Amino acid sequence: MVSRDSHSYYRLAVSAVMNLSRTSQVSPLMPARFEFPLTVVLDDIDRLGHVNNIVYIRWMQDAAVAHSREQGWPMSRYQEAGFSWVVRSHFIEYRVPAFEGDQVIVHTWVADMQKVSSRRRFEIRRLDGTLLAKAETHWAFVRNSDQRLTRIPEEVASAFVIVPD
Repeated sequence: MVSRDSHSYYRLAVSAVMNLSRTSQVSPLMPARFEFPLTVVLDDIDRLGHVNNIVYIRWMQDAAVAHSREQGWPMSRYQEAGFSWVVRSHFIEYRVPAFEGDQVIVHTWVADMQKVSSRRRFEIRRLDGTLLAKAETHWAFVRNSDQRLTRIPEEVASAFVIVPD
């Protein structure tokens, strides 16, 4: 179960780790999985009365961006470095619908980091643990100047713990 206090502790721990060193060494305090809590709002609901399928993609994107930020790579840092992540594909398996007012946690982790791409996995659950969806996004790393694939720098790759299948 996620509480405000556990998120505060998590943020403090990650901040301390990231401020101590920006080297390529992964700290044992760095969490392998990231939790992104949210509450389903009316704008998330479709005409069938449950969360619209496209909302899950937004949640995945928001969780990935928040995870990257927590690991020391906010979008502004990528921009300054001249790089971006772009989506190659999404896969989502919907299990149980979510409804307005549901408290949800998007669990995400990096499943692999290749030369120019990475796979990120997701489990989207209600606060009670009910699995709503499982998903995966395949990301490509590109130079902003020409949108061409480019090698993922070690300082980016080492900021994330890899949780293999």
